[in-house]
Amino acid sequence: MFAVGMAGTTLPTPLYPLYQAEFGFSELTVTVVYALYAFAVIGVLLLVGNASDAVGRRPVLLCGLGFAAASAVCFLCATGLGWLYAGRLLSGLSAGLFTGAATAYVMELAPEGGAARATFVATAANMGGLGIGPLLSGVLAQYADWPLYLPFATHLVLVAGSALVVLRLTETVRERQPLRTVRPQRPALPPQVRAVFAPAAIASFVGFALFGVFTSVSPEFLARSLHVDSHAVSGLIVALAFFSSTGGNWPSAGSAHGGHCPSAAPGSSRGWRCSRARCAGT
Repeated sequence: MFAVGMAGTTLPTPLYPLYQAEFGFSELTVTVVYALYAFAVIGVLLLVGNASDAVGRRPVLLCGLGFAAASAVCFLCATGLGWLYAGRLLSGLSAGLFTGAATAYVMELAPEGGAARATFVATAANMGGLGIGPLLSGVLAQYADWPLYLPFATHLVLVAGSALVVLRLTETVRERQPLRTVRPQRPALPPQVRAVFAPAAIASFVGFALFGVFTSVSPEFLARSLHVDSHAVSGLIVALAFFSSTGGNWPSAGSAHGGHCPSAAPGSSRGWRCSRARCAGT
């Protein structure tokens, strides 16, 4: 479910050369499309990042899946650049809801003593899902018909299946509150992580900035500079970057604190987000 939600955010990556040929926009426009997604993610995290603490994990995840489905529909209906902007905006909203709620949900559903494994599972689902997206769309675009439609139709089916899974899961938020009680919260850090937050945040910022540049320009670079026109190869190269990130977390997940994450506030999606880099060893 977590991986399916995140896969939708990178699904269009190897398809942008096709969209460029179809709609005639430049590489700068591709950058704008990526930036719109990032702004949507940040906006959701800042404004309603704690929503799942109040209304429950399942409603927020279902809402995230709804945005993911709407994003796929935008790409399926795309007849111009505006549809791509709308699709990426909705995809960013989906990712913003999933990032906190799904990570906290995985940790809360973990068995006693399984915090270290749950941390790795959450990281693997997040980064692995981001890698599966371009790999799936690249292979379908290269070897199947309807390259600009089949990947998103496939994702819609996966989203529907994920929604059924979420409906069958146990809600972990015991004292739920109405949505109107959710308010934007000022970003804050637990005292015990402040010393390590700055270097961890800088490393994360640089790492994800590199990912953003790599995923946005690599398909066009492969096509124009290396004359590699295979969408499957383009998707595979982007996927390998995310898969490598997942593999790099396995030896260190939870090891620094014996599988316990002291900086995460139980039941708090904001707490999980703030401490996630420390727990996962990134």
